[in-house]
Amino acid sequence: MSTDYAGDRSQRMAREEVQRQWSGVFSPLRRMDLTLLVAVAGLVALGLLLIYSATQGRMASAELDPLQYVNRQLATGGLGLIAMLAVMSVDYRLLRAWAVPIYVATLASLVAVLLVGVTELGATRWLDIAGFRFQPSELAKPALVLMLAALFHERREDGLGLRALVEALVIAAIPAALIIVQPDLGTAIVFVAITFGVLLMARVKVRYLIALVVIGVTSLVGAYQLGILRDYQLARLAQFVQAGQGGDADTYNVDQALAAVGAGQVSGQGLLQGTQTQLGFVPENHTDFIFTVLGEELGFLGAVLLLGLYAVLLWRAFVIAAGARDTLGTLIAAGVAIAFAVQMFINVGMSVGIMPVTGLPLPLVSYGGTNLIGSLLMIGLLESVAMRRHG
Repeated sequence: MSTDYAGDRSQRMAREEVQRQWSGVFSPLRRMDLTLLVAVAGLVALGLLLIYSATQGRMASAELDPLQYVNRQLATGGLGLIAMLAVMSVDYRLLRAWAVPIYVATLASLVAVLLVGVTELGATRWLDIAGFRFQPSELAKPALVLMLAALFHERREDGLGLRALVEALVIAAIPAALIIVQPDLGTAIVFVAITFGVLLMARVKVRYLIALVVIGVTSLVGAYQLGILRDYQLARLAQFVQAGQGGDADTYNVDQALAAVGAGQVSGQGLLQGTQTQLGFVPENHTDFIFTVLGEELGFLGAVLLLGLYAVLLWRAFVIAAGARDTLGTLIAAGVAIAFAVQMFINVGMSVGIMPVTGLPLPLVSYGGTNLIGSLLMIGLLESVAMRRHG
């Protein structure tokens, strides 16, 4: 009996050990933030619907596949999903060691854009490699979040003084300057917001944050004086500051966007039924001005749905930041939340006339493969922090 008992005990211990090993493998998966993923899936699905509505008419008129843009977005979305899952599977604490190489690779790609980039509509923002076109500035957003979070995690013990502030400014200023030259003022503004937000969450002294604001304003004035900003960018800023007192060419985009959003009223004119949308009065309505499609065809209720999904995303991001096990996780989650919040506010704001037109896409919704991949990479960072908040 003693032998049988010992054998049973040995088998039981072996089974428990196997269970513990498998539990260790799947434990992070059990802590995955499903609410966040549902909100992300809702935004991507809504984006595909709006992209189809914005593009199917003109594609059919040209006797092309009406689903061409949707299929492209789905294809790049698949790549983004793979990238998101890959980032989720890696402990974000291990990613800290890769922060510098990723950041340097990002800078190299931004320099390459200026040297051999593809120019469209007066801007040089894309690289074309073997027929695959992508926009490095979109991938630079998660790279900047990771780099700044790693920096302040390392500086935590030394105290967040002037040295940390200067290092953060240099880290953010180099890619921001390369992006402004493209020119892409909207993305550069997002970089400033990410830096300010991470500094705030890292509890940098208030006087340093005030200095950052002064530096930002001074840099904008300097860019104007040096002629870095293009004439159309200056016209957009002037039109916004002067509340529509610019010329017809300067106010056309905003006027058409406001007309489209206003026409939607409460419940919208119906999918594929929006006059401004289907007749192409609003330029770039599948990218920068995709909110106008939603406003006209789905109305106020559609806007509530969209903003509600973003609210859930931001809520979960800040919950993840608050519950992170260390400073690194908190700063990563906060940086991602700020990046999404600022892009959403600017994009929706320029469609309803409360923000200047900056050419910034709506994350997870607007057409654009690199924008979608970059956004999903940031969601992957969020989930990596969430899945490891207890171990």
